[in-house]
Amino acid sequence: MAKVKPQDIDCVAYTKGPGMGAPLVSTAVVARTVAQLWNKPLLGVNHCIGHIEMGRRVTGAVNPVVLYVSGGNTQVIAYQLKKYRIFGETIDIAVGNCLDRFARVLKISNDPSPGYNIEQMAKKGEKLIDLPYGVKGMDVSFSGILSYIEDAAQSLLDSKQATPEDLCFSLQETVFAMLVEITERAMAHCGSEEVLIVGGVGCNERLQEMMGIMAAERGAKVFATDERYCIDNGAMIAQAGWEMFRTGHVTPLVDSWCTQRFRTDEVEVTWRDDSGEPI
Repeated sequence: MAKVKPQDIDCVAYTKGPGMGAPLVSTAVVARTVAQLWNKPLLGVNHCIGHIEMGRRVTGAVNPVVLYVSGGNTQVIAYQLKKYRIFGETIDIAVGNCLDRFARVLKISNDPSPGYNIEQMAKKGEKLIDLPYGVKGMDVSFSGILSYIEDAAQSLLDSKQATPEDLCFSLQETVFAMLVEITERAMAHCGSEEVLIVGGVGCNERLQEMMGIMAAERGAKVFATDERYCIDNGAMIAQAGWEMFRTGHVTPLVDSWCTQRFRTDEVEVTWRDDSGEPI
């Protein structure tokens, strides 16, 4: 237990969006109730920015290009002029959704998570199957590669042209190569020498390794965290809420709604200056 009393708390932060409707609504109701009971300011936090600010806090990355990868989001982001600008993103499904849905095709366990189990199986894969590569400018598409491997999986397994481990390896290598490509392009555009990987898929050691190879070739550094901070957590919302609060943000009760669609670049980042340094 934290052993924190209401009088020790400065403000109450909650996830305003994006996300699934039911959890967002229930959390917003609790946050509004607690804020009123304790007479504390309320802060509605963008979920994506929560990941970014926790990643920066934990790793010490100063002004990185951010690769945000999870079950619901895939974005390449960089800070400029008081906003987190989206340089590229998925045009259909998120990379985590792609991996999770393929796990169901192979009947891979959800314990502890389908993405983790795909990662472990991919480590044993030996054959790279040629799969569609869906990079479109600065954006990526995962629905085509998922449809292709879903249709081909059973015949490849039945004919012994590939093992389940080979399929996991091939899918991971292809989708991660796509993500590394658009991240490198954003780094070149921004002149950045830092990459920060956040979101649940950011736990994947192979993604971190591939990004590290690219970064090393550019003389850059990769920053990432483990499952404690990559996977959705309350601490990241608290951290982002504090950054907002200390620079004057407060969410009026009338504006304390939540939304499943809340773009990363809709938030004014008042806690960083024009160079990206903390204020």
